[in-house]
Amino acid sequence: MDIIVIFQIIILIFSVVIHEVAHGYAALWMGDVTAKYADRLNLNPIKHLDPVGSVVLPILMALSGTGFIIGWAKPVPYNPYNLRNKRWGELIVAAAGPISNISIAVLLSVVIRLNSFIHLPSPFIFIIGMAIIINLALAIFNLIPIPPLDGSKILFNLFPIKTLKMRTILEQYPFVFLIAFVIFFSKFLVYPIFWTAEILTGLNLF
Repeated sequence: MDIIVIFQIIILIFSVVIHEVAHGYAALWMGDVTAKYADRLNLNPIKHLDPVGSVVLPILMALSGTGFIIGWAKPVPYNPYNLRNKRWGELIVAAAGPISNISIAVLLSVVIRLNSFIHLPSPFIFIIGMAIIINLALAIFNLIPIPPLDGSKILFNLFPIKTLKMRTILEQYPFVFLIAFVIFFSKFLVYPIFWTAEILTGLNLF
């Protein structure tokens, strides 16, 4: 395994941890303390790692040469019935994860934009570029409206009546639909990921 793959996996692990912690803090802000009592409101990777989603899948994707990797951590637990806002609480908690990854990508893009003034070493800029791509990949992938991804919770809470039939179908066999998407359509995510990265940084990163 080369050094680039190792860096990709390290970046992914910390990015998915931040993603899950953001869910937990959003739930806490909305009145649910489940994640706090489960000791999941911290950045300790050991508390969050999922053997398949945080290690096996990222390694396979990194070695496949697709240009980006995705994965997941153990979901931070929360109780939607404890949320103060019953109408929008679940949507806010779901959106917090992708928003955290987009925020990381935006902040790192500012560093690249400022590099003409601060003159960081090229290897460091390359690592920042990888972090931007990985965080955008996590955000865009999680916004796909297929359970259990965040996008499904956002969609179903925005349009609870119109999506009721769709939700019933998708939630019967969520991983069947998700695996089918990954196998047949995940390659198309490369385009919005790299286009967004280019818009944010002004550079063709890869």
